[in-house]
Amino acid sequence: MGVYRFVLTRQWVCLTLVALALIPAMIKLGFWQFHRHEHRVAQNELIETSLRAQPVPVTGLTSPGHVVPRSDYWRTVTATGTYDSAHEVVVRMRTSDDDKVGFHVLTPLVLADGRAVLVNRGWVPGGGDPRAYPAVPAPPAGEVTVTGRLKADETSGGSGIKDRKGLPDRQVMLINSTQQAESLGRPVLGGYLELTAPVPQDGGPEPVGEPDHDSIGAHMAYAVQWWLFASAVPVGWIVLVRREKRDREEAAAAAAEREPAPAA
Repeated sequence: MGVYRFVLTRQWVCLTLVALALIPAMIKLGFWQFHRHEHRVAQNELIETSLRAQPVPVTGLTSPGHVVPRSDYWRTVTATGTYDSAHEVVVRMRTSDDDKVGFHVLTPLVLADGRAVLVNRGWVPGGGDPRAYPAVPAPPAGEVTVTGRLKADETSGGSGIKDRKGLPDRQVMLINSTQQAESLGRPVLGGYLELTAPVPQDGGPEPVGEPDHDSIGAHMAYAVQWWLFASAVPVGWIVLVRREKRDREEAAAAAAEREPAPAA
């Protein structure tokens, strides 16, 4: 054991403590990536299940003031009513499928009972002036039946977008039924509907694309990498210790060879 006494020196004690701290940290980072992988898989399963479910009336899943639960995200719903284009607004800083920045067109659909549901009719490009109201094709006139994906109200915390004050007229940052109910003066169903049918005619808003539910990302690979790094730390420590021992032994042998032989 005497040959390994160097591991008790200050340099080696510090190195050992760093290694001992890195191992649990890397293991924890691996589990963090693994849980992100599990979340993504569960998210994909939820989206696929919701998209495959049979359409149901939107009034069966939400009501004024209702918070759409995660289990109902992306459920296919239907609604019949009349578009209220006078209270239509556009949602700023939204991107198209090819990553162009523009607006989402949010139009209330007034139901037969007087309540309304917000319908995201799709994306339109912005003009040269971001504060100007964009060119928005009018919605269909008269009574219509629409189909779409149910989404929860957006909030500043959940979306990462801040609800700015002092925006131009008829422009908003978030899609929020409570906020829109104040300007509409009528009850608005919680959440909103991403329009999928009927598909707008040429020149109409570009429908919002289906949520990604195929890719799972590289989180599992990152988790394995962190765990491999954690296992490599003690192996690397042992390799360094043995190399240091060998170097010290070689240095001692070389020093012994240089010493003059004792006189006879």
